[in-house]
Amino acid sequence: MKSFEALKVNKPQLKALRELHIENPTPIQAKALPAILSGNDLVGLAQTGTGKTFAYLLPILKQLVYSDQVQPRVLILVPTRELVMQVVDAAISLTKFQNVRIEGVFGGVNINNQRQLISEGLDILVATPGRLFDLAVSGVLRLSSIQKLVIDEVDEMLFIGFRPQLMNILDILPKKRQNIMFSATLTEDVDNIIKSFFKNPRKIEIVPVGTPLEKIIQKGYSVPNYNTKVNFLRFFLPQQSFEKVLIFVKNKKIADRLFENLKEDFIDNINVIHSNKSQNFRFNAIDQFQDGTHKILIATDIVSRGMDIQGVTHVINFDTPTYPEQYIHRIGRTGRARRNGNAYLLFTPNEEESLLEIEIFMQTEIPISAIPKDIEISNILMPEEKDKSIEKEIIQKKIATFEPGPAFHEKSEKNQKVNLGGSYKREIKKKYKKPKTRMPKTKGKK
Repeated sequence: MKSFEALKVNKPQLKALRELHIENPTPIQAKALPAILSGNDLVGLAQTGTGKTFAYLLPILKQLVYSDQVQPRVLILVPTRELVMQVVDAAISLTKFQNVRIEGVFGGVNINNQRQLISEGLDILVATPGRLFDLAVSGVLRLSSIQKLVIDEVDEMLFIGFRPQLMNILDILPKKRQNIMFSATLTEDVDNIIKSFFKNPRKIEIVPVGTPLEKIIQKGYSVPNYNTKVNFLRFFLPQQSFEKVLIFVKNKKIADRLFENLKEDFIDNINVIHSNKSQNFRFNAIDQFQDGTHKILIATDIVSRGMDIQGVTHVINFDTPTYPEQYIHRIGRTGRARRNGNAYLLFTPNEEESLLEIEIFMQTEIPISAIPKDIEISNILMPEEKDKSIEKEIIQKKIATFEPGPAFHEKSEKNQKVNLGGSYKREIKKKYKKPKTRMPKTKGKK
């Protein structure tokens, strides 16, 4: 494999890499650097944890000459606030011996402070699509100077609802620019963006999409319900081998509920993170998990993409993800930096179909084990687990056995009169031939 020197990385970055104790490029870096330096558009397909951030930062920094202009020349779009901070930190670490102005912007914080940062001038802007579009519309941020556009984790960006903002941003950017895209999966939506906005892009792929990292040992457990899953965690988590554990759940409600279920068992050693938590809480939760203050972190998929959390020994899928790609991203939090990792999948009978889709996507079977006999099997079901068909059957039986009396028939006859809806509605109907109604409200995601 080529060295960073052979890949023509600049001396300031070589010095920074040595201080970071990074000696050799990863496969995605070895392929992406010369491709980006050529000036061509690039589409990189690689799993999370393969070094994608440095793969685009190193060639961009090599070609970024000094300038004192105010508006940014490089735009990096990522799906989450946490990823903004991570990319900014990575860029700062690589520019320790180079004069480059870097800022990150995202929603959930005071936009006026971000306007001030932009007005003071910068070279590289890292942003989430929603906040970037807000700043562009306000006029303080002008995108006419953008020479290079990087879209990182684009599949996740589209999945969480940033498509309208991303399309608007792509439309207002200068036509003459280099486009660089990284994605773990190549969906139909991603392919449409490439066809619409990229010019003869070079494509590089490190591993087949859907292939899990080889150093991750996967295990599956068939568990009947939520409360038995909780008992499973109470049994497994105290084991010494669990040094740093990420537990993924499907939504914020379950994240908070599971935290309440486990916090007394793991006092001062467990935390929870999801999008309803404040920005400071989220950053602190990541930092405390990273430094070992908490060794267990319950999370929604907000941290399944791109977040570089070192030393995760185990990933537990408390809920089986609906989309197979999400499973790949989740387990990619472990087995990083050439270390071994472990991934557990807990699935109920209702989640067996999702398990099958994951196995088809990966083209491999997940070994299934019986849950240990020491784990208590609970018969208590949560509201979302109860069979709704039974309630529906009871309601239908009540309707079938209902026999209305004389008063009901008398009232029904009275109700045969047509309700004209008042004089205003009658006049509107005459004029427009149909009732005038409000247009449905639409809300764009940010």
